[in-house]
Amino acid sequence: MQMASTMNYKTDWNPDAYLKFGNERAQPSIDLVNRIKISYQPQNIIDIGCGPGNSSKVLMDRWPTAKILGIDSSPNMIEKAKQNYPQCEWVQADAASYSSETKFDIVFSNATIQWIPNHENLLKTFDALLTENGVLAFQIPLFRDMPLGKILDNVAQEERWKNKTEHCSKLFTYHDYSFYYNILSPKMSFIELWETQYLHVLESQPAIIEWSKSTGLKPYLDSLSSDSEKTDFEKEVLGEIQKSYSLQENGKVIFTFKRLFVVGYKSKHR
Repeated sequence: MQMASTMNYKTDWNPDAYLKFGNERAQPSIDLVNRIKISYQPQNIIDIGCGPGNSSKVLMDRWPTAKILGIDSSPNMIEKAKQNYPQCEWVQADAASYSSETKFDIVFSNATIQWIPNHENLLKTFDALLTENGVLAFQIPLFRDMPLGKILDNVAQEERWKNKTEHCSKLFTYHDYSFYYNILSPKMSFIELWETQYLHVLESQPAIIEWSKSTGLKPYLDSLSSDSEKTDFEKEVLGEIQKSYSLQENGKVIFTFKRLFVVGYKSKHR
């Protein structure tokens, strides 16, 4: 997941931890990019919440002659992107308030806007970045619709933790497909929406903890004050994971992950 959040955390995002599951995290970007159908060669593309540049790499592969700008609120993520892909432009910036004199043929955002409140205003910001024939494409993890999201909410509400962690579920913002369609339809000539549930085969149930420590679990751990508290919280979450995510016959676990995709076209002439 690429981080471009207006929220403040105690620690910056860890790009190396995020990239432990790089192939799995890249697949939604690949699927989203492959659904963008345009007949022209885009000149300028912006990747909002670019993280360490893995989603931007997908854009580069599809449109190698385009100028790609990646923005992210995380200094660590931007530094990693600069190291990995020096041919692109990388800027530390807040997606919610970002503006540019440059207009973009594609405004792209993969697994980012769930960290940003007020999506009605956010989509206006994105629309203002588009050329008159531009394309807006974004993907949102439907985190609270998944067993892991429910587990984190339930554990966070327990007596030992709730004073420190019960606010964390409010950090995730997303709506159903109807909300995004109604916001975008006055601005777009054509809109595609779909949902996909990915079935990621992970080595073990603790691997789900490792996956989420660099994304959805992070705000909960950041809200705790000591390493021992973090360890105990992780143990409780793992116990619930073991109940909800069964081991397969070979000892591996299937981690289900539901996502919403939206592609909006400003012009009918794609």
